[in-house]
Amino acid sequence: MTQPPPNTTPPPAGPPPVGGGFAPPSGPAVPAQPIPQTYPPLPGYPPPPPGYAPHVAPAPPALAPNGQPLAGFGERLVAWLIDTAVATAVAMVLFAPVFIWLVLRMIDRMPAPGPDGTVAEPDPLVIFGDFLLPVLLAELGLFLLLLVFYWLYHVEYARRTGQTLGKKVMNLRIIPARPDATLTRGMLGKRYLVEFVAASLVPFLNYLDGLWQLWDKPWQQCLHDKAAGTVVVKVAP
Repeated sequence: MTQPPPNTTPPPAGPPPVGGGFAPPSGPAVPAQPIPQTYPPLPGYPPPPPGYAPHVAPAPPALAPNGQPLAGFGERLVAWLIDTAVATAVAMVLFAPVFIWLVLRMIDRMPAPGPDGTVAEPDPLVIFGDFLLPVLLAELGLFLLLLVFYWLYHVEYARRTGQTLGKKVMNLRIIPARPDATLTRGMLGKRYLVEFVAASLVPFLNYLDGLWQLWDKPWQQCLHDKAAGTVVVKVAP
């Protein structure tokens, strides 16, 4: 007959479990861990990918070298639209008298009808000299006047506070990228040369200049910012 092994520890005291066997050892109770509540995917929508973490905190705003928050693309775009509207209004005021003079001059130079009511074909050289050439010269003069206006507006006016009218409305300011530097006429002049002079002469440069901030790191600079060593930041109203 098989003998039980010696020194067998008896089962702990207490009521036996319902299904038989030994009762669990007594001891301090361990609190149960809460089970995260999950929800089944909505019909027609795929389940979330592995590692999906809802309610993720947003990334902190990008900061300039001096610690101020950088201006976003949308804010700079609205400020640019406001400044463009100002420049367009100035251009219309400057060009309106020239346009009226050209129209009156063209009407005055139109050939009169003959005795039979027919109008002779105008000479192409006369058309070029009386209408096309004055229009081209007027457009060139308007372009030069706008460059002068842009210098006064984006360099001389902005040098006082680092703001144009558009940037004042959007609470933005141009500052040097180096925290210990001061905004100078030379910095704003470099911005002017890239943003207006070079962009007027090189095709599509104005689009590339404005969109460059979307992928530029870490200071979200446009090309004219990089040329001048400046950044655009948000300021308190």
